[in-house]
Amino acid sequence: MMNLMKINNINAVIKYDPEIEMFRGEFVELNGGADFYAKDIESLKKEGAISLKVFLDACKKRNIEPKKKYSGRFNVRVPSNLHANIASVAMAEGKSLNQWIVDTLEHATHI
Repeated sequence: MMNLMKINNINAVIKYDPEIEMFRGEFVELNGGADFYAKDIESLKKEGAISLKVFLDACKKRNIEPKKKYSGRFNVRVPSNLHANIASVAMAEGKSLNQWIVDTLEHATHI
């Protein structure tokens, strides 16, 4: 189960906090903290939209880029036997190792 919610095309991770008996959302693509709480999903969506608007307005006022920048590069360490299996599957599909991984990650994260 993926605990993601899109609000105005920005992803937020959703978790339930049993101590306060509320859902907590946190935008993960932003340069700063913008979280929100509610007891039910519909209220969470409304609170998320408000929180996002406040954050974006503050960024605009201060001339700050609101979204995090990602380089598009990251290193992954895998066991050598998995590396060999992935390379074999990629080759069998006529793809480079990098393209096979990109395709697989795109498929796995299709939200």
